Amino acid sequence: MSTASADEGLKRVVGVSGLTLSIVNGVIGAGIFALPAIVSIAMGAFGIFGYIFCSLLLASIMLCYAEIGSRVTSSGGSYAYVENAFGNLPGFIINGLYFFGWGILGSAAMMNIIADALTIVSPAFLNPLIRGLFFFILIGLMVVINIRGTKQAIRFVKLISLLKLFPLLGIIIFGFSHIKIGNLHWENIPSLKTFSDTALVLFFAFAGFETSLGVSGELKNPKRTVPLGIFLGGTIVLIVYLLLQTITQGILGAEIATYKDAPLAAVAEKIIGPVGTTILLFTAGLSCFGCVTADVMATPRSLFACANDGMFPKFLGKVHPKFATPYLAIITYGSLIFIFSISGGFKQLAILASAAILLVYLTVILATIKLRKKKQTAAEKTFQAPGGLLVPFIGIAAIAWLLTSLNKWEILSTIIFIGIICGIYFAMKWMKSKS
Repeated sequence: MSTASADEGLKRVVGVSGLTLSIVNGVIGAGIFALPAIVSIAMGAFGIFGYIFCSLLLASIMLCYAEIGSRVTSSGGSYAYVENAFGNLPGFIINGLYFFGWGILGSAAMMNIIADALTIVSPAFLNPLIRGLFFFILIGLMVVINIRGTKQAIRFVKLISLLKLFPLLGIIIFGFSHIKIGNLHWENIPSLKTFSDTALVLFFAFAGFETSLGVSGELKNPKRTVPLGIFLGGTIVLIVYLLLQTITQGILGAEIATYKDAPLAAVAEKIIGPVGTTILLFTAGLSCFGCVTADVMATPRSLFACANDGMFPKFLGKVHPKFATPYLAIITYGSLIFIFSISGGFKQLAILASAAILLVYLTVILATIKLRKKKQTAAEKTFQAPGGLLVPFIGIAAIAWLLTSLNKWEILSTIIFIGIICGIYFAMKWMKSKS
């Protein structure tokens, strides 16, 4: 099976800066606005080391994505990587886990966070009809932007990324003068269980980078763009997280428990007054909007790629004659997000999310190891993670450790969901053979 990109009818218009900012946008979501308090309450000033530890674990996974992403250059991201290494059924399972168990449910949750934030400004957003209309307009805007061209969509993602970073950078720059050094001292090292539980939360705070790789068939020079974009995006996220944790801990100290729901808003208020809370509220909404916009840009490519491989309905593989985008896949994906946003179904199914993304990561690492065995000519040479099997081994060990923390309902629901996906796959194969 070839790892090269076929002629999919899409345009390679996404460069290093686009992928980098898309990764930053996809990772820094709503969670960052409460994360410093979660970490500080559990581990105090020692929490900074939790970020470093989790960034090292995720770096091993990112390096595997950088390696396989520079080798497999067709659309679909994680799906394309697994399908190239292991074939149709594993690829189909990973696609289902990713686009439904992680993508749709995550974006539906983000849409509701935006609406919940706006209820503070206007109680009208508690009305289901107004809320539904708001979702329709917002998701419709994202769909239209992404249909009209990947170049325009990535520009929009860049703009949203910069707009939501500015207030966070403002907290970092102007917050240093308000730090009390005594708040950064720790008296005790947290227990291993406390550290482990907090690390689990932090790990998922770093997840989301893989979404941006859904546009792998539209990346300029993937051999260079994928490794460099992942490295720069991951580095920026880590620096922002570490600085925000340091600023929040240094300013609020033991008081942070009082502001556990919105610690960054409390820091902003202490720096510039009540208007700081309003700015951070707007930034939180914008952050969620940016994450969903990036998801609507990237994840439909997995539907598109699966349709091209004959495993999804053919109409999802159609490319717009003018804009060169998989417009029907984008419309379908946006419609699914809208349905789950208004129905609240994501709340019941969110139990799938943690296990789904961990299994996606695990399978991509295994795919990376397998594709290493395929020899390349000098002209085909792509990026390879350093250290031989050490990096994939660290990634596998980290995922195995995180999987042990899942409860029985998360495990059971994931097994049932995989069974349903397999049933759909074999039913489609049977229908195809009959026709």
